[in-house]
Amino acid sequence: MSHDLVIANGTVATASDTFRADIGIRDGRIAQIGGDMGQAGRVIDATGRYVLPGGIDSHVHIAQPSGPGIEMADDFDSATRSAAFGGNTMVMPFCLQERGQSLTAAFRDYLALCENSAHVDLGFHLIVTDPTPVVLGQELPSLIEQGHTSVKVFMTYEALRMDDAGILSTMDVARRHGAKVLVHCENEDVIAFLARRADEAGNRDPRAHATTRPVAAEREATHRALTLAEVVDVPIVIVHVSNGAAMEEIARARMRGVNITAETCPQYLMLEAQDLSRENWEGAKYVCSPPPRDRTEQENCWRGLENGLFDLFSSDHCPFRYASDRGKRNPDGLRSFRHIPNGIPGVETRLPILFSEGVMKGRIDLQRFVALTATNHARAYGLYPRKGTIAIGSDADIAIWNPETRRTIRHADLHDGADYTPYEGMEVQGWPETLILRGRPVIESGRMTAKAQGTVIHRRPGGAGL
Repeated sequence: MSHDLVIANGTVATASDTFRADIGIRDGRIAQIGGDMGQAGRVIDATGRYVLPGGIDSHVHIAQPSGPGIEMADDFDSATRSAAFGGNTMVMPFCLQERGQSLTAAFRDYLALCENSAHVDLGFHLIVTDPTPVVLGQELPSLIEQGHTSVKVFMTYEALRMDDAGILSTMDVARRHGAKVLVHCENEDVIAFLARRADEAGNRDPRAHATTRPVAAEREATHRALTLAEVVDVPIVIVHVSNGAAMEEIARARMRGVNITAETCPQYLMLEAQDLSRENWEGAKYVCSPPPRDRTEQENCWRGLENGLFDLFSSDHCPFRYASDRGKRNPDGLRSFRHIPNGIPGVETRLPILFSEGVMKGRIDLQRFVALTATNHARAYGLYPRKGTIAIGSDADIAIWNPETRRTIRHADLHDGADYTPYEGMEVQGWPETLILRGRPVIESGRMTAKAQGTVIHRRPGGAGL
């Protein structure tokens, strides 16, 4: 048997096994695992390396509308380039329908932004903010049938949130057409009440962002989202969970039989609310929602990664430039935390942080790392087994890791369009050296060696979940 590419002498890991084997790749797919590889157009020697499925980051924001005068730092070129250097072969950004806008038009315009510029494969989530009869009756079902089978709704942000009736209606359409619903769980009325009170008291610096978005606001909204999903009987993803109280709501709902996928992110393991108190308005760099909590909640989130409560580890990459009047330091944002754009960069550092802090420090094993960063994402969003695993017939999306590499995270070495990383100065062990997308090397020895070749992956409605 001849192969286009053979990866030789590496230690292969999937979500269930770790073993030594060569991998043969032909026509962009994995054709053989182990045994005599025969002739190969090229051989990559992976001695002393881990050969893992390419990461899937199923929660990223790229070139998304962010309000008047505010601009995201990444376009599809910079965001997916950064994702590739971080060991990812696929990302899943959000197409945002603004109120009064056709969902179909929003998707058409968003799709045009990524044309010929993605360095990794893409799958799209749809954000519904205006559930009109046309959107729910025609546009959303049509887009789901076209293979965009995940829908996000917000319980916070005044311009995005829906009331319970709108959420129920959207969930019902998703259920009937075989889509999954993602929910951002924070109670906007609680946040608005606390923000007004903070403003009246003169508390307007970035730290107030954390104090006005307390655990209780996330816990209540998580409970409500799970209740609504239970009423409609739709599979649900609770995104970016930050604390133990919300985790308890998820565990209880699972015991009642609710079909839940739960996600957390690096910021809830590595950052704290006190980071928002940094001097000279530097706390704005850490403004994201939900906000970072404290060390007790960090340990709660680690426990959820270790014991299986969390299925997904995503970045929630949402980059804005700090030193920009269209970013974190916009004129209104310098006057009040309420106008600092929410979000932090992280698509390139997601995998190294979990590998270093989780695998290398013995909190999770290599199989669990693969599940949390690739396989479970593929399962949750109808991509498995084409994506997210190393198996015969799967796309040859592979990251080759050097577990001995030690690096200090510095934004100067990263590839996103922001001007900072919230993890500046963090020491990590383990970094991806080589990235292969559908059988073609994209990153080799830390250098990009191929032109943009990412494609949009369409999913079957009702695709297999976790």
